[in-house]
Amino acid sequence: MKSTSFSLTGALPRSLSRSVVLLATAVVLAACAGGSSKPKPVELAPNAALIGVRQAWTARVGEVGFPLSVGISGDTVVVAGAGGAVVALDGRSGRDLWRTNVGAPIVAGVGTDGKIAAVVTNANEVVAIDNGRELWRHKLVSQTYTAPFVAGGRVFVLVADRSVVALDGQTGRRLWLQQRPGEPLVLRQSGVMLSVGDTLVVGLSGRLVGLNPTSGAIRWEVPIAAPRGTNDVERLVDLVSRVSRNGDVVCARAFQANVGCVNAARGSLIWTKPANGSEGVHGDDRYVFGTESDGKVIAWRRTDGERAWVSDRLQYRGLSAPLSVGRSVAIGDNTGLVHLLSREDGSPLSRVATDGTAIVGSPVLAGDTLIVVTRAGGVFGFQPE
Repeated sequence: MKSTSFSLTGALPRSLSRSVVLLATAVVLAACAGGSSKPKPVELAPNAALIGVRQAWTARVGEVGFPLSVGISGDTVVVAGAGGAVVALDGRSGRDLWRTNVGAPIVAGVGTDGKIAAVVTNANEVVAIDNGRELWRHKLVSQTYTAPFVAGGRVFVLVADRSVVALDGQTGRRLWLQQRPGEPLVLRQSGVMLSVGDTLVVGLSGRLVGLNPTSGAIRWEVPIAAPRGTNDVERLVDLVSRVSRNGDVVCARAFQANVGCVNAARGSLIWTKPANGSEGVHGDDRYVFGTESDGKVIAWRRTDGERAWVSDRLQYRGLSAPLSVGRSVAIGDNTGLVHLLSREDGSPLSRVATDGTAIVGSPVLAGDTLIVVTRAGGVFGFQPE
């Protein structure tokens, strides 16, 4: 089972903050303790190899110790390593397009619009890069674990205290700040930020919120999950990356609570269903796919949220969020394997190996190349034969 850390926003008095941190740490350690009671990963059947997949290329970026989001723009892939390296690769060949180092450890990234790439350092600085050249740095008032979102000549940042900052893409000047009441605890995990039409959609606690990207004004809010429990740890609710978007419909996961779909044009809830997972979702026009904390893979019908199928063939293998690609669902695990399942029933189609370390972030698609990144910093491109 993948471990998940908590982060304190600083909204509480210092004496209370310390006790909450200790409580959160105890909960995480208890949940992730090894010992004889930890379930063993399900043994894998021989590779079905029903579809041919070949490793087309591999590259290196340095160890990845943060919640990586792989930036995709057409055939260009932008990745980052914890040590400060930021690399743009040709998704077809794996060739370096440019490579730079921001001079500090990276804690969030990468966001890109194909021209500007943006990351966040451990000094809480947003760093914008244009074709390998640093454009500017902007100091944040708090930490962030979510890759900046770059669109419309702006760089948007979802900060850990759940404020949203809009920066000018060329200068880094702050354009607006949307500040919400801070939560006592937030996940040290990528949150939700994307655009739907002319609306910036962000995940704030258990809600999807639509913002005007020009001013930061709130257009709508839709809850996917509500806090529950008697203390701050039990009441923690947060939306996690990635999401499944099809037209105006955005489907997302609330950490260990629910999966739900929202019409982002109308700001209305379509459905929400209980689900116990910590990784985001993906999908197509028919299904929303997700991995549960115990390693089950579930397909929900996009129209009404009813389950289409459940697979337990990958239980307890520490699964990534899925990627819907063609007739397959691609999922990484903590041994570096990438599993391709049938989108129709979850049956195995094929699997490929990387370097033996966990797949970080989520598989992505650049053109017709399936790309995954490992904890050790390997970047692998796979193509159908």
